[in-house]
Amino acid sequence: MIRLQERGTTPIYEQIVEQIKALIAKGAMKTGEKVPSVRELSSILLINPNTVSKAYQELERQGVIQTVRGKGTFVAEPDAPRMAAERIEVLHEEVRRITVEAKHLGLKREEFVQMITRECNFLWGDGHAAD
Repeated sequence: MIRLQERGTTPIYEQIVEQIKALIAKGAMKTGEKVPSVRELSSILLINPNTVSKAYQELERQGVIQTVRGKGTFVAEPDAPRMAAERIEVLHEEVRRITVEAKHLGLKREEFVQMITRECNFLWGDGHAAD
């Protein structure tokens, strides 16, 4: 489910955020599905519950999950149009940043496009796994 890179440069809570979003994008987690509680996920991943809580707060802020008092936390319905527009703008900025980084690393345009295409194929489910 979620694999953490403890020695990586990305904070643990951000890894959790991105991996939960990826699981939803891949269809491994569906709208309305219950997500593990903070306590459950922290014990599975062997990390501090505050780290999971921080990740869940960010996911909730982004509209990815929602907490129902007394029932638990669930994968949320897709975003309202206003929230989606804000997230698309953030995504655009991130794509721009990644593109600059690829160019700075000396990747050829075709190599970068292939890298993006592989990831898209993986997430949109045409059967090709990402490297």
